[in-house]
Amino acid sequence: MSRIINLWRPLGAAALLALLAACAVQPPAPPAAAQACPAVVPCPPAPPCPVCPGVTPELPKAKTLELVSWSEVAGWTEDDPRAAWQAFLRSCTKLQAQAAWRESCARAEQLPAAASVREFFEAGFLPYRVAKADGSVQGLATGYYEPLLRGSRSKGGAYRYPLYAAPADLLIVDLAEINPELKHLRLRGRLEGRRVVPYYPRAEIERGLPALAGKELLWVDDPVDLFFLQIQGSGRVRLPTGELVRVGYADQNGQPYKSIGRYLVAQGELKLEQASMQGIKAWGAANPEKLDALLNQNPSYVFFRELPQHGASRDAADTGPVGALGVALTPERSIAVDARLIPLGAPVFLATTWPGSEQSLARLVIAQDTGGAIRGAVRADYFWGFGEAAGALAGRMRQSARMWVLLPRDYPVQQ
Repeated sequence: MSRIINLWRPLGAAALLALLAACAVQPPAPPAAAQACPAVVPCPPAPPCPVCPGVTPELPKAKTLELVSWSEVAGWTEDDPRAAWQAFLRSCTKLQAQAAWRESCARAEQLPAAASVREFFEAGFLPYRVAKADGSVQGLATGYYEPLLRGSRSKGGAYRYPLYAAPADLLIVDLAEINPELKHLRLRGRLEGRRVVPYYPRAEIERGLPALAGKELLWVDDPVDLFFLQIQGSGRVRLPTGELVRVGYADQNGQPYKSIGRYLVAQGELKLEQASMQGIKAWGAANPEKLDALLNQNPSYVFFRELPQHGASRDAADTGPVGALGVALTPERSIAVDARLIPLGAPVFLATTWPGSEQSLARLVIAQDTGGAIRGAVRADYFWGFGEAAGALAGRMRQSARMWVLLPRDYPVQQ
């Protein structure tokens, strides 16, 4: 999965500045006979702009990462961190190229099999509590998984819904090349004459575009399953021959993601507690004539690529798809985070509850992925694994959560 930001529909900066200037607060004149604020002056056409409004000072933002003691990491002694060890070693295949991680990853590679993983982290790492800008430490944990779809390499019969590869006319502007502070941000669009304009939304893509002719990777039999495959970002497709094809995120159209579950709740079609993946699928089965209109409420559209069937991408039960870090995800030990705030590859202790319950779920996990809807510091998307059982858990997961990031002792923490 990849983090995408929508930068279209910019405000007219000049017009906005002019409007603000028209209602600007002028510095008070030196003391004179009249000390009170002058009368309100109309700011054409309306409403009036007070000349002496009160100014509320902006509150300072809280630290995203705050150093704490191990005893403050709720549930740390209750989990067995060995279950996350292989996931951390996979992270190290990428992190070892960074100076801040090189020594820690070298020690991890040399750790004897009988050694204590808990002691390894306690001796070489420091725990940092994750907080939001307002200082609150309670956030949100959702779930995702690798779905299984039925499909074919050719169109026909029930196989009518295409998985597209990225079209040739999709432009990608890496904003980090313009400003290093805009790392992880990319702009998607297309050329219209000499202008770069937003790429087509879902509804227009679904109607068919010349640029997508011949870009069909596979055809599947269920548009709702395809829609949720795009939300998950990767999955497997079983062909009529029995072959399993693994597909992964290739790109996205740059349009903003909008929740169809929230739309159904707003329309009174579902109650909030029914707006899970399972509830949405049931609604679609009961309202097939309204399905296209519902799916098109989300203008975001994901393009795929076929993954090779070897190495980390082999059809294995113990590894998932390759995440944003570039390594295979580990079921129930990998999470997606907002990479602007949480270092990719870092161990994270996640304290949440099982989907739809108050039963504690406190585990060491590894931040190895990102997602278009994963925004904010105390925000995690928990990878449940592959198949129907994983999907049932992922679809119901929307739990309160707390997070602690574990970083090497000499890691340059920035606030």
